[in-house]
Amino acid sequence: MADNKNRVAAVKKKQTDMEPMNYVHQNDILCETIKKEQRQQKIYTTFNVNPYNRLYTLTGKVTEYEDVNDENMDSGFLEKVRHSHDTPSHKYTEPQTEAQEIGWHTEPLIHSKDKRIHHPRQNTEITKYMDIAWRKQ
Repeated sequence: MADNKNRVAAVKKKQTDMEPMNYVHQNDILCETIKKEQRQQKIYTTFNVNPYNRLYTLTGKVTEYEDVNDENMDSGFLEKVRHSHDTPSHKYTEPQTEAQEIGWHTEPLIHSKDKRIHHPRQNTEITKYMDIAWRKQ
């Protein structure tokens, strides 16, 4: 019990012996903290609409007639929205992911009219006769 009282007295003595709060020192700590935070922040001045979210526009007032055309809209913004809806092969010159590499180049390597691999069906008198005979059966 006496030991407990001694501890409480020591804590109270420390609290009274502490120096008063130094406001200049506290202000320096605050300024340093703010500078550290500002070093990590990036300020963006251009803002774009997320192309993956649908835009819902409000209709105009009933009593006012205002012709809403693409001329009233920002042409750069409209171009970005149109570009965001393009297929990846139109947006980029090369595939951006491994999954896009499959089917990226859709042109055939050899054209189908090449006589080395293109053998169209040829009909003679005998094959025409047999076609008619098979159809009758």
